[in-house]
Amino acid sequence: MKLSEQVAKALLSVKAVFFRPEQPFIWASGIKSPVYCDNRLTLTAPDIRLIVENGLADLIRKEYPTAEVLMGTSTAGIAHAAITAHILGLPMGYVRSGAKDHGRQNRIEGRLEKGQKVVVIEDLISTGGSVIDTVDALREAGADVLGVASIFTYGMQKGIERLAAAKVKNVSLTNFDVIAKVAAENGYISEKDVKRLLTFRDNPSDESWIKG
Repeated sequence: MKLSEQVAKALLSVKAVFFRPEQPFIWASGIKSPVYCDNRLTLTAPDIRLIVENGLADLIRKEYPTAEVLMGTSTAGIAHAAITAHILGLPMGYVRSGAKDHGRQNRIEGRLEKGQKVVVIEDLISTGGSVIDTVDALREAGADVLGVASIFTYGMQKGIERLAAAKVKNVSLTNFDVIAKVAAENGYISEKDVKRLLTFRDNPSDESWIKG
C-alpha cells in the first residue's frame, strides 16, 4: 500500500477526516462542505500518530534533506512539528498567528538564526492563506524557507495558485483525491459519492454536488 493510501486510511479510521455528503458541515465562511478535518485527533491515537509523524519525517528527508529547523503553524502544526523534529533530531519552534501583546512580543517562538533552512509543518492545506502568512513571517525574520510539509491537502485550485504566487513549495502525506478513493473502497462513503466530493473540491462555492 502506498504511503498516501496508508495515511488516508489512518485519518479515516479516527475520523480526523470525516465525510458526510448527506449532511454537509457549514464552514465559518458559510460554504457547505461534505468533509470535516481535524488532524489533532491523530495525536490521541498512538498507532496513527506514529504513521503520520514517521511519514512527515520521511517526507522531509526526501524533499528537504538540507532542513535545519522545523517550524509548526499555530496551533495545529505545533505538536506535529515537535514530534517530527524529535524523530529527525532537529530543533523546532512555532509561529504564532500574531505577535504576543506582552513580554518580548514574539511571533516566532524558539531560536531561529538568520539564513537557517526552515521547513514549515502544517496539518492541512485548503486555500493556503494561513501557511503563506507563516512563511512570510519566517522570511521577514531572515529564514530560508525551503517549503512546507503537511499531512493533508485539499488540492483546491485557489490554494495551488496562492502557493505558487508566493513561491511556496508544499508536499503532503495524502490528499483529497486519495482519501475520497480510500473512503469509498472501505465503505465510509459510496462510489457515487466520490464524484460529488471532487465536484466540491474543484469549486467549493458550487453547491450542485449536494443534490447527488
